[in-house]
Amino acid sequence: MYKRMIDLGLCDRRSCFLWGARQTGKSTLLRERFPDALVFDLLLSNQYRQCLQYPGIVRETLTHRGLTGANQTAPVIIDEIQKVPDLLDEVHWMIENLGLRFILCGSSARKVKRGHANLLGGRAPTLHLHPLTVAEIPDFDLVRALNRGLLPVHYVDEDHRLLRESYIGAYLREEIAAEAAVRNLPAFGRFLEVAALTNGEMVVYENIARDCGVSAPTVKAYFDLLEQTLLGAMLPAYTRRARRRTIHAPRFYFFDVGIAGSLARRGRVEPGSELWGRAFEHFIFMEITAWRDYTSAPSPAYWRTASQIEVDFILGDGEAAVEVKAKRQATHHDLRGLRAFKEEHRPKRSILVSMDSMPRKTDDGIDILPWNVFLEELWEGKV
Repeated sequence: MYKRMIDLGLCDRRSCFLWGARQTGKSTLLRERFPDALVFDLLLSNQYRQCLQYPGIVRETLTHRGLTGANQTAPVIIDEIQKVPDLLDEVHWMIENLGLRFILCGSSARKVKRGHANLLGGRAPTLHLHPLTVAEIPDFDLVRALNRGLLPVHYVDEDHRLLRESYIGAYLREEIAAEAAVRNLPAFGRFLEVAALTNGEMVVYENIARDCGVSAPTVKAYFDLLEQTLLGAMLPAYTRRARRRTIHAPRFYFFDVGIAGSLARRGRVEPGSELWGRAFEHFIFMEITAWRDYTSAPSPAYWRTASQIEVDFILGDGEAAVEVKAKRQATHHDLRGLRAFKEEHRPKRSILVSMDSMPRKTDDGIDILPWNVFLEELWEGKV
């Protein structure tokens, strides 16, 4: 059992949404944190059918138990809430009239945010559960993580390849086909592979559209769908004005390095290879985004000039610049982007994350940190 970094203390005081991609461990976490909670699990076919046909069944069940905010000791959990969005109207009424607390858990916000669904009028804050992080795994193995990914079962199970393939198939079948979200599933399948091959690169819709045989607006809609179903996220460009002309196109990363590898049909990645460098940067992105959501930090960005000088991640409001190089010994040549950003924007801290064995500091104040030291400082709030 992993001790997750996400803080669910808010759920002791008020209703919350808890979103996370499939198999990130939401249900396990909630069972562990709230063992006495009443759970409506919409993955169970009988509960799904009952709630779909008559959403009022949840209200009537809780009323029969005499449950109110005055005597409630644990939140009521509705798992996979996106399957029956009409339940949100009932939940809203029970929050307002009975004072009840709910945790509304799901793997896709698409159906909830689309159309008529009641979002509880802002009464329920949103929490986001990510795949596992370094801070949650005893005896963390970087080679294992970059090859298997960080979904809990994939990280530990010897059948991780089959499990990842099954995961991708379930996504296409359940999230896409079942919701009729995409008319041309073969084209979407090609898009997933191209998106994985360009994972972490700037998104140029026209180029990807040519590779997939669809229009640029269709590719943009596909990326939007990946974000809505929590399968990936855009990393925006840092656009604060300075002397150099900068690129404004975003980058896209899948939510898990293992799933991206399977979609790209990538074999085993070994330290020192080009694939290792791409997977290593993706892994650092995963850690930064989990840290952002678990600590309510500002969203990261990346910086790239028209002359192709770049920094992988800008944290805070430009307070820290982080470049990632999968080298055993970083050199001064690897600091070009950080020095250019430092000259223009004067961040409080500039950091090169690498495979170095020991931390170093350059004469002009740039920290060269082994990846594990950087992540330790990140989770301790020192970056």
